[in-house]
Amino acid sequence: MTFPLLAARRCWHAAINPLHATVYFSPEIAKEFAALGITDPVAVNLAHRSAAMGAVGAGVVTATFYNYRHDLVARHLPAVWDTTTPEEALAARLRAADGSLRRLLGAETIASPELAEAADLAMRATEGCTRHARTLYAAHADLPVPEEPHLRLWHATTLLREHRGDGHLAALLLAGLDPVEALVSHTATGKGMTPKWLKGMRGWGQGDLDAAAGRLRERGLLDDAGELTERGAALREQLESDTDRLDAGPYQHLGEAGLARLTELGGALVVKAVTAGAFPADLMGKG
Repeated sequence: MTFPLLAARRCWHAAINPLHATVYFSPEIAKEFAALGITDPVAVNLAHRSAAMGAVGAGVVTATFYNYRHDLVARHLPAVWDTTTPEEALAARLRAADGSLRRLLGAETIASPELAEAADLAMRATEGCTRHARTLYAAHADLPVPEEPHLRLWHATTLLREHRGDGHLAALLLAGLDPVEALVSHTATGKGMTPKWLKGMRGWGQGDLDAAAGRLRERGLLDDAGELTERGAALREQLESDTDRLDAGPYQHLGEAGLARLTELGGALVVKAVTAGAFPADLMGKG
């Protein structure tokens, strides 16, 4: 029987990635990094996500993050490592994850058997991940696993998030989408970041976005209104299908019953976090 890859995709989108991403927009991450002497939101983002790779420079981060403007990355890296260390950044990120999850989920949920069960399921899924050609996943897989259930869950979602992300980059290359084209076409689906956030956190200007949209129109992937054409929608779906296939290992290892349970438990936690204001209201959509 063919493994239900669409169910794995739903789990990732509904229960895995959003739970990991709560820390990105939390006041806790800004507070922890301000204590280290880093206050620029872009510098914070680049430091805490790349720290698992060590004190690497802009080239490595631009390559592994794929859709950040290199000039933006080079503005902050490796200079940020003159202010703090990767080890301090990782510790600050974990403290921020602890604080933000406690705030968003509440003490009762943090202590619940359901959260502990979700952590166990997510960690079991990570046993099916692979390191080869997955730079960000492999770097995070070398980090120690926290003991507290909510942090074990957050750590597991981080591993699963980066594992799928690394595979997605391979799919983007195969599809022939450059960094800005990838972002613009994703925004056109209605599920990507709005242009405001692409400019602020990825470093692209309106001219970059317009030029990418022009290239996509030339390929017949966008129409004049900036909407995906039939070919464009098919390409985006092929991207997701290719990513599903490359990311199948963790969820096959977990099994269908475990996958369904993780989706149920993790999805409920995400709903609670979103309801508590985990993400900016203008983060996603066409803008």
